[in-house]
Amino acid sequence: MDTNTFLTYWYYSLPNFMLAVLMYTIIGRVLLSLFFDPDSKNYIMRFFIRVTDPFVNFFGAVTPKATAPVVLWLFTFVWLFWLRVAMLYAFLLFGLLPGRPV
Repeated sequence: MDTNTFLTYWYYSLPNFMLAVLMYTIIGRVLLSLFFDPDSKNYIMRFFIRVTDPFVNFFGAVTPKATAPVVLWLFTFVWLFWLRVAMLYAFLLFGLLPGRPV
């Protein structure tokens, strides 16, 4: 196994890593919302809102409108999870996964 797997398979590793970071950021937003209001002056909460709002708005279009904001954030987490699974499956089908013989 090559020690530079991340660099060799950057086309898989980078999007997977970015989606994972985004998913954990959404979980952080959910947890911070237990302590801070959405219009809080807290700079960490404002960062989490600024980073996750575009994705929440995007996936909010396919999520029922009657959901509470926290539930919408969790649905966004689930949509991103399934996006990662679909990406993994696509790379598996094309034989492009790290560590798989071509």
